[in-house]
Amino acid sequence: MCVAAPGRVIEINGNTATIDYSGNRVKAHTGVVDVKVGDYALVHAGLIIQVLDDDEAQSMIDLFKELEDTENA
Repeated sequence: MCVAAPGRVIEINGNTATIDYSGNRVKAHTGVVDVKVGDYALVHAGLIIQVLDDDEAQSMIDLFKELEDTENA
């Protein structure tokens, strides 16, 4: 099973976006979804599959942080 975490789009160059995940930056293809700098996006297999609103993204970020804290306790 794969889980996609939200990351913020910090740069777009042609059909490639740079996504920031808490300081970790990855490249993803933008061909399927209309995305702009500042959006939160979900990426699967190098492809942006969904744009999230800020509230939804923050809820997911908080959940992943809670799971990480539980695992590290």
